[in-house]
Amino acid sequence: MSSKGNSSIPGACKKFKVFLVLCLFSVSSSDDLQVLLQLKSSLSKSKTKVFDSWNPENNLISRSPCKFSGISCNSNQSVTSIDLPYSQVSGWIDFGSVCELKSLTKLDLGGNSLFGNITDGLKNCTKLTYLDLSLNSFSGAMPDLSNLVDLRFLNLNKTGISGEFPWESLEKLSSLEFLSVGDNPLLLRSKFPTEVVNLNKLYWLYLSNCSLEGQIPKEIGNLTELSNLELSSNYLSGEIPETIAKLTKLRQLELYSNELSGKIPLGFRNLISLKRFDASANRLEGDLSEIKSLSNLESLQLFENKLSGEVPEEFGEFKFLVNLSLYGNMLTGPLPQKLGSWADFNFIDVSENHLTGEIPPDMCKRGSMQKLLMLQNRFNGSIPANYANCSSMTRFRVSNNSLSGAVPEALWGLPNLDFLDLADNRFEGSIGPAIQNAKLITQLHLQNNIFSGQLPPEMFEASSLKLIDLSFNRFSGDLSPGIQRLTKLNSLYLQGNGFSGEIPNSITQCAHLNNIDLSQNSFSGDIPSSLGSLESLNSLNLSRNQLTGGIPDSLSSLKLSLLDLSNNRLSGPIPQSLQDSYSNERFFGNPDLCSSSIRFFKPCPSDSPMSPKLRTILSCLLVLTTLVLVVVAMLIFVRRRARDRKSSKSGSSWDVKSFRILNFTEQEITSAIKAENLIGKGGSGNVYRVVLDNGKDLAVKHIWNNNNNNNAEDNRKRSRSGTAAMLMRRSGYLPEFDAEVAALSSVQHVNVVKLYCSITSDDSSLLVYEYLPHGSLWDRMHSCDKVNGRLDWEARYEIALGAAKGLEYLHHGCTRPVIHRDVKSSNILLDEFLKPRIADFGLAKIVQGVCRDGKDSTHVIAGTHGYIAPEYAYTYKVNEKSDVYSFGVVLMELVTGKRPIEPEYGENKDIVYWVCGRMTSRESILGLVDSSIPIAVREDAVKVLRVAVLCTTRLPALRPSMRAVVQMLEDAEPCRLITIAIDKSNSRKHAQLAEYKDGKPNSNKLSP
Repeated sequence: MSSKGNSSIPGACKKFKVFLVLCLFSVSSSDDLQVLLQLKSSLSKSKTKVFDSWNPENNLISRSPCKFSGISCNSNQSVTSIDLPYSQVSGWIDFGSVCELKSLTKLDLGGNSLFGNITDGLKNCTKLTYLDLSLNSFSGAMPDLSNLVDLRFLNLNKTGISGEFPWESLEKLSSLEFLSVGDNPLLLRSKFPTEVVNLNKLYWLYLSNCSLEGQIPKEIGNLTELSNLELSSNYLSGEIPETIAKLTKLRQLELYSNELSGKIPLGFRNLISLKRFDASANRLEGDLSEIKSLSNLESLQLFENKLSGEVPEEFGEFKFLVNLSLYGNMLTGPLPQKLGSWADFNFIDVSENHLTGEIPPDMCKRGSMQKLLMLQNRFNGSIPANYANCSSMTRFRVSNNSLSGAVPEALWGLPNLDFLDLADNRFEGSIGPAIQNAKLITQLHLQNNIFSGQLPPEMFEASSLKLIDLSFNRFSGDLSPGIQRLTKLNSLYLQGNGFSGEIPNSITQCAHLNNIDLSQNSFSGDIPSSLGSLESLNSLNLSRNQLTGGIPDSLSSLKLSLLDLSNNRLSGPIPQSLQDSYSNERFFGNPDLCSSSIRFFKPCPSDSPMSPKLRTILSCLLVLTTLVLVVVAMLIFVRRRARDRKSSKSGSSWDVKSFRILNFTEQEITSAIKAENLIGKGGSGNVYRVVLDNGKDLAVKHIWNNNNNNNAEDNRKRSRSGTAAMLMRRSGYLPEFDAEVAALSSVQHVNVVKLYCSITSDDSSLLVYEYLPHGSLWDRMHSCDKVNGRLDWEARYEIALGAAKGLEYLHHGCTRPVIHRDVKSSNILLDEFLKPRIADFGLAKIVQGVCRDGKDSTHVIAGTHGYIAPEYAYTYKVNEKSDVYSFGVVLMELVTGKRPIEPEYGENKDIVYWVCGRMTSRESILGLVDSSIPIAVREDAVKVLRVAVLCTTRLPALRPSMRAVVQMLEDAEPCRLITIAIDKSNSRKHAQLAEYKDGKPNSNKLSP
């Protein structure tokens, strides 16, 4: 018995040990479970399904979290990894709680929507080897990282952190192999961190766009394991250190958008593993000899520097090269003729250099080339025939060279071609009928060549064309009525050719035409009166032709910035409205035109001296007509008084004054003035949205004739309102309603809101406008919800230019100039295509002539705080230069994304003070640009900001006119952006490809 009992003790002990181990597992697992459940609770509002498996009830026995999605454990059932990248996780995370997982070695939360501060609790994760918090929306400063001594992988790319980065804490992270702190532009500026160059195990270093300044230290050569080094979009200066040649394992080196200078360093040729090199947008000089041995290059971007010398012949032997961008340098000599003939070559941009020789023939040999951009050089010879078969080509631009010969026939019809630019060369021949196959082409630039012949009818099958410029060639024949098929056409330039025949009426089917120039041809016949139906037309030049007949009155309905009908064979009277709107030189060279008011033109027949008998007859007729009109006026007065008496008993009556053709009645309008249609409120009344029976939307402003229609005292005074209004008019003061009607009743411009009619009664007045569905620019820029999304830079630029054209028309295009006096972003409305309209003319002033003080101004203080020009404070006078100032403030809003008044500007300070105080250096100016605007187009935004600064000059006389502002904005036309999102391995960086208006790529970032 005792012997058996003794023999059973070891087995019992063994079972007891197993029990103890299970208990320990259970305790550890239970602790980790609680941490994860707490994490799940804090992220409970996430739309992800990843937490569906985080349910302990699924495993009632062990209650282990090790089978949760994204969770890994060790053999002791302790959590070692939280791996939830790109899992749609959102919310605030408590790092102190997460770091209670004692065995945690990996924390990957990259690519989610986490927010809040990255707290000091992170320092307790002392066993972490892998930490990825990239692509989230954290805020605040990054805490000290010195406790995480085992870290090998640290990715903080685009986390949203700000303030001062704890670079010094990296000194203790000697095991780091991967470090990414890039794309955090809110970090405070700092020198290149010397702690980084001591991390000699790094193979990946990404410090782009994180506010580094100073020089790249020579100790960078210590990081000999680096395969990727990215320091772009910072404020680095000085030379590239020669020690960089020690980094022989580099596959990618990106230094673009800094202020680096000097030559490409000696020994750079040793980087034979380099595949992608981008040092564009710096100040580098010297030649390219140190690069000619880098035969593994796939992408070489050195545009916008000061490089000189020839392109090495060795580039033609690079068998992997697919992207080459060298534009904006001082390179000379020919391009290697074998260039791009080996790999799937994608694009070349060598524009704006001094290159010579012929175009390399085989860059599209493998059928993958998309862009050939070689403008503004000295290339000669003809276009190689091979490019006629390059169906992948989207842009072919060789303007401003010395190229000659005929264009290969099939080149006209490349199926993916968007932009064909052959201008300013010596090309000859005709446009080939194959152009009908170019279904995607939007711009055709052939100006200043020797092209000839008639336009083929197939040309009008290229239905995507928006711009055609055939000026100063030798084209001839008629302009085909088939042009009506180009329904997207915006600009047509045919000047300086031999076109003849009549101008076809069908041209007015191109409803989007903005510019027409048919000057210096042999067009004959009448000017089509249908041109007056082109509401978008801004410029019309028909000078130096053989046009006959009269000037159509319909042209008076157009509000053109340029009209030139000179040197034709026109006859008859010059319409009075055109005499008032345009320079008289625009009609010279037409000896049969007549005018009673323009010098140098003969008087019209009706203005010639009359015989006494005819004068007597006309006088009698005039007296008789006057008597008839007096009688009719009295009858109307009597009937109106009777109607007013009747209406005073039955209710108020409405008086309608229409300014355009109306397809609605006042009953449709007045019946819709009710609470459910209210869309806005102002100081003078409310704004309603009215949906007509035909489905058209209108906006109606309801203005009460007294300030408060509910005020009893006002009601007692209402019977005297007519007399009061009359007295105000006599004293020279126009109430808001009258001012708005006076300003808008005759205005017709694509960028000024349309006023259809006014509807008035004794109590109130209605102004009926077109309805703009996207609300105001203020709402799109500054509203809290931003339901319609943020405006990109191209949209902002188009809004700026359109609004400027609207103001230019008010100041310079109207018969009597209109000063708006309340230009602001909330008075710029946006239609369904985000095209702007200047609106709300309640404070507008129509310039009547020269005032007593000899200046065109008004003494009534008007405007909105933040937009008011400074001269109000000391002169109380306002003229058109006050509108220019206010518009400059709007431009600053568009560029910076900020409001005119913000607390950060300081007490009694505004955006003008804030902007001007920071325009001290290129870096500080770029820092003013809205952070949501991509880096690739911030230089374009700065151009507009400089226009804004000119507009807001303190002295009115130094401000440009709105006509000059429009010209400056047109000169600042922005890049056309193509943003390519590339998953950049573990750095998850976004690359961008930006294309300038002349087709130059600003950058083409390739990633491993």
